[in-house]
Amino acid sequence: MSQLKSMFLLMLAMTTIVLYLVWSSQGKELKRFAYQENVVLCHEQSEDTRELKPREEPMIYFITPTYPRREQVAELTRLGQTLMHVPNLHWIVADDNRLCNAMVMELLKKFGIPFTHISSPMPEMYRKASTVPRGVANRRAALHWIQANVKHGVLYFGDDDNTFDLRLFNEIRSTRKVSMFPVGLIGDYGVSSPVIKDGKVIGFYDSWPAKRTFPVDMAGFAVNIDFFLKHPEASMPYKAGYEEDHFLKSLNISLDDIEPKADGCTQVLVWHTQTTKRPAPTVKIHKQSGTSLKELLHELDYLGMAFSNPVKGVKSMLSKDGKTINL
Repeated sequence: MSQLKSMFLLMLAMTTIVLYLVWSSQGKELKRFAYQENVVLCHEQSEDTRELKPREEPMIYFITPTYPRREQVAELTRLGQTLMHVPNLHWIVADDNRLCNAMVMELLKKFGIPFTHISSPMPEMYRKASTVPRGVANRRAALHWIQANVKHGVLYFGDDDNTFDLRLFNEIRSTRKVSMFPVGLIGDYGVSSPVIKDGKVIGFYDSWPAKRTFPVDMAGFAVNIDFFLKHPEASMPYKAGYEEDHFLKSLNISLDDIEPKADGCTQVLVWHTQTTKRPAPTVKIHKQSGTSLKELLHELDYLGMAFSNPVKGVKSMLSKDGKTINL
């Protein structure tokens, strides 16, 4: 009887070891494929042919992921004609394309903006994921380019389907570490924003907190490049929905490090516009006194982007450190 028990335990131990080896090898294989990123530098243009007055101010490195589709030219044209008015800006356009797209390169030349054009296709394994982490390979490639070529300035992620108030660029130039601000047309609240009290971030107003430490939109923050370069391991994961949160956590920041912009996060200067139409939401929320939310909600109502109501509408929450509080 004891011999049978010993044999059973031996087989159980061997099975456990085999399963562990299989699991660990799959993990290594997964990690190996995660970094099979085929990045090609397509073109760089350092000359600024716009007739803008030179200014002594930090350079903004504006990172735009893009991908081939019917609307690509239209959206890059709309964005490019906005950026034409922004001095001291270098545009990094990273295309989810295996080859350098000559059409995109020729289009970028027309704006006269200094630019870097990169081909950075998403690794094939992530295209088959249930939720595809779009734009990650492109942003990672742009971050690597900055690490290799830039010493000073401010980096900002601006998608080609976003809309920007020109005042935003003046706001983010003074970023010392990480600045944050509201982004309009996001989720069930119509906005994603830090909440400010006495000049400090006390939490976040975002309809998808998902236990994120920093539940913000990609267009809702800017990073000082000197500060970014002090964190060589800073990167963005291939994890859909958590790209911003993990990137910001990799910078090892706290709420006290965040610099509120856009008049204490009471104004919307960037919008996550899309070609689809959605009705303005009504959010169930009581009057917020003593924080930036009071003025921000009034601004959203005035702009027709979202309406607040104390008795009906989408349930609202404040999130902090991955936990939520009903408002």
